[in-house]
Parts: sequence; structure tokens; C-alpha cells
Amino acid sequence: MSGIGDVLETLRRARGLTQADLCAKAEITQAALSRYENDQRMPDGDVVNRLAESLGVSTRFLTRDHAVRGALAVDAHMRRQRTTKASAWRKLEARLNAHRLHVSVLFEDVSMRAEQSVPTFDPIDTTPAQAALMVRAQWRLPVGQVRNLTRWLEAAGCVILEEDFGTSRIDGLSQWIGDHPVLLINAGAPIDRKRLTLAHELGHLVLHNGVATEDPEREANEFAAEFLMPEHVIKPDLRPVTIGHLRDLKRVWGVSMQALFERAYSLKQVSAADRTSFYKSMNARGWKTTEPDSDRLAPETPQLITAIGDTLRARGLTDGEIAELAGFSEDSADNPFAKPTRRLQAV
Repeated sequence: MSGIGDVLETLRRARGLTQADLCAKAEITQAALSRYENDQRMPDGDVVNRLAESLGVSTRFLTRDHAVRGALAVDAHMRRQRTTKASAWRKLEARLNAHRLHVSVLFEDVSMRAEQSVPTFDPIDTTPAQAALMVRAQWRLPVGQVRNLTRWLEAAGCVILEEDFGTSRIDGLSQWIGDHPVLLINAGAPIDRKRLTLAHELGHLVLHNGVATEDPEREANEFAAEFLMPEHVIKPDLRPVTIGHLRDLKRVWGVSMQALFERAYSLKQVSAADRTSFYKSMNARGWKTTEPDSDRLAPETPQLITAIGDTLRARGLTDGEIAELAGFSEDSADNPFAKPTRRLQAV
């Protein structure tokens, strides 16, 4: 058996555990764990069982030779603020990698036929705006605003998971796994920001699949802007570029007032001085960090993962068997395919 080191370290980091934390849970020495994570030694059966239990995975999952092992060292595409602590995004990157491993294992036994696909383009030959329009055309999106972006992404085979990141500085991240992209989105973000993040990550998947460019974040932003707000449709709608009008447009286009203003700025409909004035006004109202009307937008709710679990249960599989298929321990709280537990509410 090989490759336990990468998987062990990824799962540990994904759960926010230090080596000392995992050693205490699995009752092993730190020297031994270090050797396991560096693939200098393979733990015996009893230790593997304790490690798997401590990490919420099955023994079979922990010891298998994962086909995507080599990709664990690759940085995820991530939409985050520049001031984000490295420890925060490294943990989320590990969580995404852990999800990728589980999804890949499940897809070895469960086939998924998507209505569409996520195309990829060479960013040297194709601008972000061109790529956005071609994706819209391939998916046959209606002219204008994109309603229920999550549904369109899932119809193209994207596996979308939501978690509360515990910080507003990171919005989402994504990576390819075989033919299926996996996106991890911050559940705590307002809907308008979530939609921009989904489009931004789609831009990464479309333009940066194994291709290094000088400014991938700018390219993903340009893709998202054209994908959600196509120039030929939105340009006449943007005027007058006032806060009141932008607030009305927000409910139509499902993106933030700030995203709409930045679109107007990129299309040269407002000046740099107008931009400074706009953000001063937003700050004065307290809207720079918390915009109004975000809660009035239609929700973006991933359904594919839940649907896969429901389909497997409809075929007669127990929750324990589904957990084993995906490589989780039966009682793991991280298993997204588990049947949701209903909480009792006081009335």
C-alpha cells in the first residue's frame, strides 16, 4: 500500500488538527505520525484503525492508493482577500482536497451523467469575456441575468459543497477531479456575493485547468463579470449609475451594488473620481460591508450531493453502506451524503 502520507496529512489539516492533536486522539507518538505522513513507514492494522476513526474515515479509504494523490500538492483556485491568514486558507484547501478524495472514491462506483459540461479554454488564445460568452452559448443560457446559477453549474457536472468557513475573508475555492469540478463555497456569504464567487470559480475552472497565467484572479473576475452581466445586455441598463438605481438593478441581476458599479467602471461609464465618491457614499451608509436587499435575492442552494445520497437510499443502500462507498466512517459528521437530521424546534 502506498500514498497514505499525503492523504493522512490532508485529512488531518482538513479537520484543523495539529500532529499533537491527532496523536492524542489516535494514541500514537508524534515521531510515528511524522514517519507515516512522510511515507517513511506504513502503520500496522491496529494503528490504521485508530487513525481512521480519529479522522472520521473508513480504514479502506485511508489505506487505498488514491488515483488523485498527486494533485494534493496543487494549490486550489481560491477567491479570498489578500489579508487572509495562510493558516485559514490552507485548512480550507485541505478540506477541498479531502472532499475531492471522497467524491472520486464514490464516483468509482456511482456514475453521474451531466446534461452539460464545463468547457476549458486556453487563456492565451481566449479572453475571459470571450470564454464567458462561449460558456453561456454552450449551456444555452437565456439572454440577460442568470437565474439559479447553482442549478446551471450542477447540470454541468459541478459538485458544489457549502460550509461555514468561520471567516468572511474567504469566499470559495475549486479544483478539477477527473471530469468533474468540485467547488467549496462559504455558506455564510450573502447570496449576491455567493453568486459572484460561483461565477469567479467557474472562470478559474474554464481558464486555468493546468494553465499558469500572470494574473488568474483578474481573469476570473473578468469572466464572472461578463458571465453574470454580459456587456451587450447590461450596458444600456446601468445608467444612471446612482446608488438608488444600482439598488434596483441588484434585485434584477442578483449581484451586489458594488459589482454593478465595478461593471460600469470597467465599461468606462463612470470615472475614477465617480468611483471614489461611490465608495465614500457606501461607507457612509454602512453598506460597504453589508449591502441592503441581499436577503431578498433568490437563494442559491446546492442539491446534487443531497440528490446522490437520496438516489442511493432509494436503491436500497443503508446510510452505513453509502458512507463506506464514499470512504467515511458511519458516524462521520463530515459526510455530505448522509441523510440530513431534522432538528426539533421549540414552538
